[in-house]
Amino acid sequence: MTPATNASTPIVNFDGVSLGYGDFTVLKDIDLKAYPGQVVTMLGGSGSGKTTLLRAITGQINARVGQIQVFSQDIAQLDETALRATRQRMGVLFQQGALFTDLSVFENVAFPLREHTCISEQQTLERVLEKLDAVGLRHAAHLNIAEISGGMARRVALARAVILEPELILYDEPFAGLDPISMGITAQLIRGMTDKLGCGSILITHDVAESFTITDQVYIIGQGSLIAQGTPSELSGSSNAYVRQFLQGEPDGPIAFHYPSTPAFEKWLSQQGTA
Repeated sequence: MTPATNASTPIVNFDGVSLGYGDFTVLKDIDLKAYPGQVVTMLGGSGSGKTTLLRAITGQINARVGQIQVFSQDIAQLDETALRATRQRMGVLFQQGALFTDLSVFENVAFPLREHTCISEQQTLERVLEKLDAVGLRHAAHLNIAEISGGMARRVALARAVILEPELILYDEPFAGLDPISMGITAQLIRGMTDKLGCGSILITHDVAESFTITDQVYIIGQGSLIAQGTPSELSGSSNAYVRQFLQGEPDGPIAFHYPSTPAFEKWLSQQGTA
C-alpha cells in the first residue's frame, strides 16, 4: 500500500536544480515546491524549458546539479522498479491527449485499470463511468475517439489521467488548441479534480488567463532560470520587466528574439567552414 502524503510535505521539491541536454544547460538554480491539494502553474514561452521540468519530475532526465524529490524520494536514486512504482502514483495529461484511436471512449479510460489493477469488470464499469460523469461525458462512453471533438477528447484524456486517483497529476499544455468554452471547462475540471482527490497538480502552460483563474502558485521561467514566483495576484502586480512582458504579451522587452548561442552550435558551425 502506498503511504499517504502529508499535506505539509511537498509532493515535488526542486532544490537548486539545473537541467540540460548535451552541452546545453536549459535551466539552472531552480527551486520550487508543489503540495497536496495545490494547483501549481509553470509559465514560460516556447522553448523556455517547461516540458524539461516535467521530464525531470517523472525521472526521464536527472538533475545536473541539485536534487529533485518526488514523494520525499530522491528521484535520481530510484532503481527501475522503484521509479516505475513512483510513476504509478502520478497521472499525466499529455498535450495531444495521446488517446488510443482504435479504442472507444470507455476503453481508453479503462485502460490503466486493466493494466495496473485486478478489479472486476463490474468495478471497472462503475469507476470508468464515475470518472466520465465527472468530466461530463458519461453518455459518450460508447463513442469512438473519431466521433468526439478535440475538447471532448481532452476531457476523456483527463478522465483517464485520474482513473487511478493519483497523488500527483502533470498537465502538459492542457489548454492548447481548445476553443474558449473548452478552455474554461478544462480549467474548472483541473481545479475540481485537484480539490476532490486532494492531489497535487502541476500545469505546464503559456496560457496566463485560464491558468490564473485556478492556480495557487505560479512559477515563471525564462532566460534559463526561474524569473519569478508567487500567487497570481502577486505576479499581476509585479514590476519585473520580464514578468510584465510575459503576462501582458508585449513584443518588446527582456525576452530575446534570437535563440542563444551554445557550445554545441559553435562546434557545429566550426565544422561547416565559414558562414
